[in-house]
Amino acid sequence: MASKNIVFIGKSLDGFIADKSGSLDWLHAIPNPNNHQMGYDKFIKNVDAIVMGRTTFETVCGFDGEWPYHVHVFVLSSTIKEIASNLKNKVTLLSGTPQSIISNIHKQGYFRLYIDGGRTVQSFLKADLIDELIITTIPILLGGGFPLFDLLPKELSFSHNKTEVFLDQIVQSHYVRNRI
Repeated sequence: MASKNIVFIGKSLDGFIADKSGSLDWLHAIPNPNNHQMGYDKFIKNVDAIVMGRTTFETVCGFDGEWPYHVHVFVLSSTIKEIASNLKNKVTLLSGTPQSIISNIHKQGYFRLYIDGGRTVQSFLKADLIDELIITTIPILLGGGFPLFDLLPKELSFSHNKTEVFLDQIVQSHYVRNRI
């Protein structure tokens, strides 16, 4: 089976994925009275598992309601030692290099991976392990926070696949990695 590592993430106009205090509240700056999913529902149906870092995991665990994912979640952490009992069959802890993590996940039968979380996305980009980027831009300038992108050891080329506009203001662009 062909493997694919895809990022689906929101960012501010100035490129941040969390504000200066680590909050994501700004993602809801544009009113969305009909709870439009902006492609997320379709996207998540086509992934086998999610790979996220500790900070993203802890943020999701802090959300109200039940566990939001219906696919297995791999959490990258060397500091979390145990998963809460209600998540034992839904979450697996991993650590290591991005390459070893992907290899481990593939051995478990997961090949279409949603890569989520700032440091995780950055480390997978540095290892050139991202095949697609789906980036949703919220029209707000945060003036600081956690950036989506970091320095890379080499240039990575992507082709634009499509762009959609949601709620007349939110722009979502889909890019595919050019591999020679």
